[in-house]
Amino acid sequence: MNNTRKIAVDILDAIINKGGYSNIVLNAKLNKVNLEERDKALVTEIIYGTLKYKYTIDKILCSFLKTPINKQDSTILNILRVTIYQIRYLDKIPEFAAVNEAVEMTKKYKSIGASKLVNAVLRNYLRNKSKVYYNPDNKIEHLCFNYSYEPWMVKLFIKQYGEETAEKILYGLNSTPNVTIRINSLKVNYEDACEKLRQYGYEIEEGIVCPEAVRIIRGRSIEHNPLFKEGLATVQDESAMLVASSMDITSEIVALDLCSAPGGKATHISELMNNTGKVFAFDIHKDKLSLIKQNAKRLGINNIICEVMDASIYNNNLKNSAERVLIDVPCSGLGIIRKKPEIKWTKEYEQFNKIIEIQRKIMSNAALYVKVGGVLLYSTCTINKEENEENVKWFLNNYKDYKLEPLFFGNVDNFIYSDFGLTILPNKYMDGFFIAKFKKVR
Repeated sequence: MNNTRKIAVDILDAIINKGGYSNIVLNAKLNKVNLEERDKALVTEIIYGTLKYKYTIDKILCSFLKTPINKQDSTILNILRVTIYQIRYLDKIPEFAAVNEAVEMTKKYKSIGASKLVNAVLRNYLRNKSKVYYNPDNKIEHLCFNYSYEPWMVKLFIKQYGEETAEKILYGLNSTPNVTIRINSLKVNYEDACEKLRQYGYEIEEGIVCPEAVRIIRGRSIEHNPLFKEGLATVQDESAMLVASSMDITSEIVALDLCSAPGGKATHISELMNNTGKVFAFDIHKDKLSLIKQNAKRLGINNIICEVMDASIYNNNLKNSAERVLIDVPCSGLGIIRKKPEIKWTKEYEQFNKIIEIQRKIMSNAALYVKVGGVLLYSTCTINKEENEENVKWFLNNYKDYKLEPLFFGNVDNFIYSDFGLTILPNKYMDGFFIAKFKKVR
């Protein structure tokens, strides 16, 4: 029996039952096991697919299991989940093969009795594939089941964006992202970098908006590419690239990045500054600062200074100290579900008030660090308007020495420009994101 699916079940257990982050757990496990690249790709597809459609899969399983899901053995439950995912969403895997693999895996790792349960549930599902598991007259239930989201999240998107846009958001968050890289202008020009990528066998496309962006359509892991190892490029979503591009970066200035790790935006600021001036990269976690230092070294950047700091606590040493201040604040992460699908069921609406309180503390502190005439850039990787536009309104009401600056990157289908910032809706090219640019006028 191929152990590919057992590895997938183990990874799923670490994420669902032990609170691991999908990208970290998956990469750590795949680096330890001896699998061919195609098998690693299958494990990755099963993990992200099962997490993406967990709500739907569990709804299906509930109709065939006598014991409630929360009382099921976790290994058996995850075997059932990955198998339902393969049968329902992966056409390339024959149904009988998926069922037999699940039964044999359960026999080997649990018991013969458990394998009979798994066989019965899966065979029952196959006999009832046309069954409807939700009320087709209920729009919320329809969206929840088809796109696999908790009801509160679907209701939130509909309330904030309307039904039509909400469904586009759900679809975009379920899309499978390509890897996007940012070309390092300190070491190579864009055209030469693209030519090198093609020579290494990559199929690539230009970014949608950012002049430094390249999207990898096909090719092996970019981290193993000499272009990446030599610091000619770094992995970053195009939405996140717009942050530094919005800050009116010039040479020989002081910039603060208050919530910096792993340093993608700080290094981008350094590149736009042509490695001049100073970029202070702060983070509350000391161990994460090493990631920033490693990235900076690889990219040939030497103007970044890393320090431990809690951005929600005021630091008088930074008062009026910088021409540019970036606050990419902690947030609910609803814009990056396509990369971290576990957010669908690890977040609860009740958590948002605490997050917003922290965001506003960081905004208040950052407002005091900017020199007159300088720029304060607020960004999140969420599309929850309470963390975005409502925070901007709050800030403008409380800090009269700031005004909101307009942002415009062209007429892009998934960009919503408003009087309170830029919302980037998630789609197959970009993460969901929000950016607001403030200028200190007095």
